[in-house]
Amino acid sequence: MRQILPPDVKQKIRNFFLDLDARIDSTLFSSGKGLRELYERYSTFMDRFYVGRWKRWVFIEPFSEAATLGLGGLIMMLALAIPAFRETADDDWLKKSDLAVSFLDRYGNPIGSRGIKHNDSIPLEDFPDNLIKATLATEDRRFYDHFGIDIPGTARALVTNAQAGGVRQGGSSITQQLAKNLFLSNERTIERKVKEAFLAIWLETRLTKNEILKLYLDRAYMGGGTFGVDGAAHFYFNKSARDVTLAESAMLAGLFKAPTKYAPHINLPAARARANVVLDNLVDAGFMTEGQVFGARRNPAVAVDRRDENSPNYYLDYAFDEMRKLVDTFPKSYTERVFVVRAAIDMNVQRAAEEAVENQLRQFGRDYHATQASVVVADLDGGVRAMVGGRDYGASQFNRATDAYRQPGSSFKPYVYATALMNGFKPTSIVVDGPVCIGNWCPQNYGHSYSGSVTLTQAITRSINVVPVKLSIALGGKTPNPAKAGRVKITEVARKFGLTAPLPDTPSMPIGSDEVTVLEHAVAYATFPNRGKAVKPHAVLEVRTGAGDLVWRFDRDGKKPTQAIPASVASDMAEMMSHVVSEGTARRAAIDGIPTAGKTGTTNAYRDAWFVGYTGNFTCAVWYGNDDYSPTNRMTGGSLPAQTWHDIMVVAHQGVEVKEIPGIGMGPKLPPQPQSANAAGNSAARVLDTKPGPPPVLTKRGADILVRVEKLLDEAGKVAGKTSANDQKQPAKPVNSGALAFPENYIAAAGDQPAPAQRKN
Repeated sequence: MRQILPPDVKQKIRNFFLDLDARIDSTLFSSGKGLRELYERYSTFMDRFYVGRWKRWVFIEPFSEAATLGLGGLIMMLALAIPAFRETADDDWLKKSDLAVSFLDRYGNPIGSRGIKHNDSIPLEDFPDNLIKATLATEDRRFYDHFGIDIPGTARALVTNAQAGGVRQGGSSITQQLAKNLFLSNERTIERKVKEAFLAIWLETRLTKNEILKLYLDRAYMGGGTFGVDGAAHFYFNKSARDVTLAESAMLAGLFKAPTKYAPHINLPAARARANVVLDNLVDAGFMTEGQVFGARRNPAVAVDRRDENSPNYYLDYAFDEMRKLVDTFPKSYTERVFVVRAAIDMNVQRAAEEAVENQLRQFGRDYHATQASVVVADLDGGVRAMVGGRDYGASQFNRATDAYRQPGSSFKPYVYATALMNGFKPTSIVVDGPVCIGNWCPQNYGHSYSGSVTLTQAITRSINVVPVKLSIALGGKTPNPAKAGRVKITEVARKFGLTAPLPDTPSMPIGSDEVTVLEHAVAYATFPNRGKAVKPHAVLEVRTGAGDLVWRFDRDGKKPTQAIPASVASDMAEMMSHVVSEGTARRAAIDGIPTAGKTGTTNAYRDAWFVGYTGNFTCAVWYGNDDYSPTNRMTGGSLPAQTWHDIMVVAHQGVEVKEIPGIGMGPKLPPQPQSANAAGNSAARVLDTKPGPPPVLTKRGADILVRVEKLLDEAGKVAGKTSANDQKQPAKPVNSGALAFPENYIAAAGDQPAPAQRKN
């Protein structure tokens, strides 16, 4: 490069960079000098305002610190205010409310309601003066004086709560409570309180005080599913809010603080005590004198008894949840929030299911150590006719039919056999019932015995455990891991039936180790009588607005059935599963004159007992067990579950045209029985005399009696003295406790043959 460029060019380039460097240095020097001069001028100017000595520490420093902290606080409050104001982004915020749904049964009879019950059609001036005063005296005495946040009231509440060591007094104004009701949840967090404060100020800038008070009286939750004082007045006193007395107004005003705790239909003494506090507030606030409230103290309000033990609460909860999801699918432009829903429930079947469960648990629950049960009865299109989510809704609102995942045991095996029939097996195919292992897991049958060569029909009838496991291996073919590949096929078929439970891949999955819900399990079985078509469980048949306009209908807008398995496979499975009822583990479920098929299930340590079955009209699943997952006392699916299923289905088929099950027609005839009081008529199904009875276990009292009898026999032999000295005395034959505990005739009637390994049938 040095040889290419001439010397004069190289000199020019060197001079250029030297000049550039000099200019940069000069610019930086000049800029620094100018900044120093500017700073000196600024310092000289600010020196005029210098305050020293005590004035600085008394005025300047506190002001500076306050300004700094205040600026930081404003930035933080702005950051918190932005999420609060996002809650008001909906232009229709004033009309937003929860659903209000009135439910009718499938025949159009009212059965209950869910969601809000409110009426905002009463003007503020029509509310009684004593109701307005009671509300203000209790909730916000300075309502008409503050800007949305009652600072003195909040400070007073903080001091009171600090002295009491807990929450004794609330500091939220009526505007803040309205903001929470309209936009926020009930969670107790600082973030929610900050949002509440900002939204209260925002509401004060857009609404008048009277409008805020009117909204509060209309939207506050008042217990019993009611919103607003007018809805509460109708619910608790069967009258309009216009007509409530002072005693009733005091009771209503007392509900704002804790509507569930002070609801008069739940705890009338607590509601009256709270109403007395409201009367004290009226006197303390100067709104009334002691003489004016004396009559209300002496004659407290009497609420209407709203306890309704016959309401299908578990079903209504499920239907309301389904309705919420359904409304979310409506167009966003649809703003209607009040609906009348016709549900698939049949109250006769619902009552029969509730009574059957209660009767069995009351009679045999203690013997079997079982405390809970759940039932689902459904039409073959998936419409849920009855649902029992537990023994007592008042004691527990947890719905065991929809939310509890329990192991189905052998009642899962029909999905395995259906998969096998779809892959070349037949009901008459022979499988060897013998030892088999997958890794370290070796399933065993009841009694650790094997039956040798059996058909698939015999295997499902006798609920053999080894056969489904061998089928899962055979379904895998020649893959590197045939057992895993076979379970994948079984899971795919179960999904087609409608099971949405996780169904994790475990070696014991073919014999029912994975968990399912009673609802999905019941409706999945409808695939068999539906000629292989799977349906979706649903409670809602028809949705109308409060004015009666049709909005949605299941037969028009609902999900259509899908072909899950071939119709021929469904017919073969029905024929196989009918043997379970006629001669297998579920003989207690048989109903004379009605074709029936199904499968029992009993899980490890007898924790869960199932019977899931179907006819040509309905499908039904019954589960018994305990919430704490504790074992029952040897309860099998063929005992209480099968008997409960039988009792429910007898009622469900009364007055109904009995239909055939594809594959078995009208089913085999049962042995003739003498007429009894159970025969209601020619059209009524005969109830079999196969009541379950207590579990066949030798009690301590029985064992003591047998021991005493044995001793008496020994003593009688000694007293007789007839035994010669040469004859050796034979010992008394010991009691065969095993035979007493499990007699053969009971095992034949009880049903499942539980496997003592990973899974019982």
